[in-house]
Amino acid sequence: MAQPESLTQLLNGRRAAIDATLPAVGFALGWLLAGHSIWAGAGAAVTCAVAISIWRLRGGDKPRAVLIGLLGVCVAALIALRTGHAEDFFLLQLLSNAASALAWVVSIVIRWPLLGLVVGAVLGQKTRWRRDPALLKAYSRGSWVWVLQYVIRVAVFLPLYAAGQVVWLTAARVALTWPLVAACLAVSWWVIRRTLPAGHPGLRHPVDQAA
Repeated sequence: MAQPESLTQLLNGRRAAIDATLPAVGFALGWLLAGHSIWAGAGAAVTCAVAISIWRLRGGDKPRAVLIGLLGVCVAALIALRTGHAEDFFLLQLLSNAASALAWVVSIVIRWPLLGLVVGAVLGQKTRWRRDPALLKAYSRGSWVWVLQYVIRVAVFLPLYAAGQVVWLTAARVALTWPLVAACLAVSWWVIRRTLPAGHPGLRHPVDQAA
């Protein structure tokens, strides 16, 4: 293939995964050090999220994307404060992973695989990749790897959440964020490359057969 970049480079997976873990670690540390105080945990998590947001804005990230990340942490903290259960800080992530798994499956079934939509948007192609049957097939197969990623998280998080294991939920979030995202990006990239026929020009150059 002529395309030298990996999905990790295109989607900036490392930064997104690291950003997602730090507020959770902050929550767990604040909660533990303050004698299981949800207020302390929530304050630490939001402080981490604000610091990450400032760093990302200085790095040139889009304000809307930064705001969404900060809002997610604030909502998670508010849920835990409202219910009085520290494990509920992780409820939003549990629900979002379940919803994501379903959304990715539906996208594959209706032949609008989300992996293609995400990569196509990053490359500025919009939906031109859908007119390339080889790319459509490759993105569909690669998207199943992402479905598996979300299913694994739900399978791990759900029993820990039900048992109220805050520390283990934090450990699982760290272990199943960057390491799992890295594996998902690598495997889905391998699936795409294996699916595309020899001589295909790559992700940046969809073959418009309609033309």
